[in-house]
Amino acid sequence: MTDPAPGRALAGKSATSSVLPAAAATLCAMISVQSGAAVAVLLFDQVPPAGTAWLRLSFGALLLLLWTRPWARSLPARDLGAAAALGAASAAMTLCSFQAIDSLPLGTVSAVEFLGPLTVALFGSRRPADLLWPVIALAGVLLLTRPWAADANWVGIGFALGAAVGLAGYIVLTQKVADRFTGQQGIALSTTGAALFTGLAVGWGAEGSWWTPRALLISAAAAVLLPIIPHVLETLALRRLTAGAFGTLMSLEPAVGTGIGAIALAQIPDPQQLFGVVLVCVAGIAACRGGARQAEAAPRGDTEPTTQASPGDTEPTAQSCQVNTEPTAQASRVGPTR
Repeated sequence: MTDPAPGRALAGKSATSSVLPAAAATLCAMISVQSGAAVAVLLFDQVPPAGTAWLRLSFGALLLLLWTRPWARSLPARDLGAAAALGAASAAMTLCSFQAIDSLPLGTVSAVEFLGPLTVALFGSRRPADLLWPVIALAGVLLLTRPWAADANWVGIGFALGAAVGLAGYIVLTQKVADRFTGQQGIALSTTGAALFTGLAVGWGAEGSWWTPRALLISAAAAVLLPIIPHVLETLALRRLTAGAFGTLMSLEPAVGTGIGAIALAQIPDPQQLFGVVLVCVAGIAACRGGARQAEAAPRGDTEPTTQASPGDTEPTAQSCQVNTEPTAQASRVGPTR
């Protein structure tokens, strides 16, 4: 009788060699997302946060349109409406996030935004035990923001909570867009919509300082760091990781944001704030491991779901829980992204 042990050993080695690069790609995607936010902060002394958000989204939309070349005239009005709605949610999320980052540490903003996906997970849960995770996350956010302190930055906290609300809407709309578009058309059209909506919010009041070589270079770099690089890396990771494993890794994004803030922006957290980040990450990991989106029929009878995982069907940030039962099926991000 042939000993099956060598076969199992080879299979285990193969699985490990496949998972490790995927985990590394996921970590690099999170670093890229938070680095994109940190790079944008460097522009706040020259361009206000709202203007920085518009420049970054505009560069991102331009790059994505050149890459995907979507033909909007051939798409149904309902699909374009879904992409526009997602663009509006993404614009609100990005504007609030940049305003919050202007007055709060990057890791704190990332943790507060994580309340958005946890709230969506709470409403989608059927288990009473799942109510515990948002409570734990909220405790972590309170340790990070310290609203009881006399010097609490309520403006920054308010914008961060607004970003969390925008992220919650972004998550819900992401699933709709991911079900309607294939490839990268969704991310290109929704990012274009986000740039247009953000332009309306800033009143197209661009000043001369917005168009200096430094401002344009930083904006382009921020756009490449988010969403271009995370989209490529997450697509690679989703081909090799289960949805639960990917979501668990992405739940560490508040910790990554704290690290990037400390290294790039000299935002050093104290022990209490570090414990708050740990609580948020633990809550996110628990919520991600317990949630899975059941496979659904294709939205139109003449199409089939794509087999390539495409978190890039919408703007990818963040940080996030994946809600797809198959790692190679079309997946939609459910987590903090900007």
